[in-house]
Amino acid sequence: MSNDIKLNFINRSNDANNSSIVIFQKNISDTFDEIAIAWKVIKNCGRLDNHPFNYPIIFQIAASDSYGNYTPQLTACNGNAYEMVKSTSGNVLQSSSTPATNPEEVEIQNNLTNSDICAHCYRNGKLLATKTNLVPGQKAIFKFEPSIYIGVASQIEEGSFISSAVISEINTKITILGIASADIVMTGGSSEPFNFSLENITYIPVELE
Repeated sequence: MSNDIKLNFINRSNDANNSSIVIFQKNISDTFDEIAIAWKVIKNCGRLDNHPFNYPIIFQIAASDSYGNYTPQLTACNGNAYEMVKSTSGNVLQSSSTPATNPEEVEIQNNLTNSDICAHCYRNGKLLATKTNLVPGQKAIFKFEPSIYIGVASQIEEGSFISSAVISEINTKITILGIASADIVMTGGSSEPFNFSLENITYIPVELE
């Protein structure tokens, strides 16, 4: 069974401004002081156009150091912990000998002695979340709900930070728990607010024991 949720954005709005659609997730870890990242930005999607994309259940993590080096992306699962250490070849990201404190979270700890790091999460190859300026001994904690936030924005690029002002205007939260595929339909526009809703939902079959 595929680990990807197949989503299809459909523009049925009356938008005449060629607005961009931004999709992101929030890291709900209590100890994570984060600014949201624009995971996906849909541009130039005209009225009645559609834009299919995948949402993988599994995400990847990586780290970068103060020397501008980026580690390979590692597949992460809830409960896993990772550490940035200095090996004989240089700085590397590796699995920790102990699991994450919370089985629903993923941890990345800076175990270097003289370099800050940044911790990154990716989904479908696109930057999903990041934590900057982790000093030696500090760790980033990532936890995501099975949901996405979607809204209309302008002048936002994929992988860039979203300002708090823009986030405050995007309040549509779509839960995708248990979904195999669905259409995300945008309506409204002109003098009406934009609205996003799921249609043609296919659920993941429940396996009976």
